Amino acid sequence: MRYAHTNIAARDWKKLSDFYMNVFDCTIKPPVRKLSGYWLDQATGLSKAELEGVHLLLPGHGDSGPTLEIFSYKDTHECEPVMANYIGFTHIAFEVKDVEKIFIDALKSGATKLGEVTEKIIDGIGVLKFVYFRDPEGNIIEIQSWEK
Repeated sequence: MRYAHTNIAARDWKKLSDFYMNVFDCTIKPPVRKLSGYWLDQATGLSKAELEGVHLLLPGHGDSGPTLEIFSYKDTHECEPVMANYIGFTHIAFEVKDVEKIFIDALKSGATKLGEVTEKIIDGIGVLKFVYFRDPEGNIIEIQSWEK
């Protein structure tokens, strides 16, 4: 068994994919998907589902690593933005070398700030530096670094 992917349903899969490629060095794992049909309806529980998007290879895992799947459905529904303490999936996290630099890059690329860069000594592990923010479509991202 192995972890395969995490999906983000996006308003604009192209713009959101560009954000993750520019800020986190994700790369497209071809092909671009354009999916529809009875088989998709059957699997998703939707009716007349149509979607388009890509799988992005996540950094640090090579060509066969897990992906971030970013799809736009033809028929989408808005929902309230989640916060870190909501039940269910709330954020994805990237380990980075320079939290401040990536945070600034993300904000310049359309992200919005949630918190402040923070450091915390975790006994027996090291110093954790991290911050939470939202990608351009409102999904929460954590970036973190560890020092021993």
